[in-house]
Amino acid sequence: MQRFPRAREAIKHLVADGRYHYIETGSLISIQKNVKDILIPSEERHLEMFPMDFEEFLWATGNVGAMDVLRLHMKKRKPLGEDMHLHYMDLYRQYLVVGGMPQAVAQFVETHNLREVDAIKRDILALYRSDIHKFGGAIRHKVLSVFNAIPSMLSKHEKRFTLAALSKDARMREYDAVFEWLKSAMTVNICYRATEPSIGLGMNADVISLKCYLGDTGLLVSQAFALPAIQSQDIHERLLSGRLSLNKGMIAENSAAQMLRASGHPLYFYSNTSRDSADDRMEVDFLVSKPDLTRMHNIIPIEVKSNKEYSAVSLGKFRRKYSDTLHTPVVLHPKDLKTDGGILYLPLYMTPLIAEIPS
Repeated sequence: MQRFPRAREAIKHLVADGRYHYIETGSLISIQKNVKDILIPSEERHLEMFPMDFEEFLWATGNVGAMDVLRLHMKKRKPLGEDMHLHYMDLYRQYLVVGGMPQAVAQFVETHNLREVDAIKRDILALYRSDIHKFGGAIRHKVLSVFNAIPSMLSKHEKRFTLAALSKDARMREYDAVFEWLKSAMTVNICYRATEPSIGLGMNADVISLKCYLGDTGLLVSQAFALPAIQSQDIHERLLSGRLSLNKGMIAENSAAQMLRASGHPLYFYSNTSRDSADDRMEVDFLVSKPDLTRMHNIIPIEVKSNKEYSAVSLGKFRRKYSDTLHTPVVLHPKDLKTDGGILYLPLYMTPLIAEIPS
């Protein structure tokens, strides 16, 4: 619709006619720019379109019904068993490497050639940068600097976006519009710090402290490993086989953010850097609200672990401090499903099912 803004205005009369329903599509960035001298129909209902989620990726790769199997095991809290778990981990790693951009997925389904898939993803990244230059206006250079810095920020232990890494004089108030531009363009997923885990996470959001994930993990893999084609293919194959030891945490957490966002969850994390109390000093990767607002215990704290050996010290502190508001705590990890000590340990590929955890 960005090419025909007048048609966007005129469709109001067709909608009023009542005989048909209409779907309009187009580049979000361009649509937002091409509104001069037109009346936006009040009948418009905006639908967010994300990269393909994990279930859609399973459909595309011929694994129809696979997510239903996972739902059944999750609801019964029943482990899948070694063979089935390893099969799903292979599918999950395919999703990490390929991502959810339809062009890249189609190429993977047709050829299974990772070099060709990577070339498509790099073309998409180049198109993103081109759109930033074209539509970013006066802040385009700041937008581009933030976009290019995402992999380096996510490779850090805390993964929060540090503006000082861009410029020692940078202040968040100068970058509010930058993050909003990237967020509105659906290029990134922004995760804000919640000051406490209550029903209204958005009302307790600290918008100055945030994590910035790339909207598609497959694109992040290609952006992070900006190497010659042969080396890049080797990285992709190592990640696909589970033999990549570098930056697995960055990739797993970005993937969790992508799947949670595609499932309809706004993204929040919790962090307390108290110097006075070790018991208060903690960080939890994600907080998700259960839709049942009649219950006090509706906040699900989530920790993401990319390695098989790990600790969950922060999650333990968090449970003790905020037990009155918490639903089932979750650890997403590369191992099979299990429950232990009141914590539900889910395989990373079950991230989209978190909202379906039984009360």
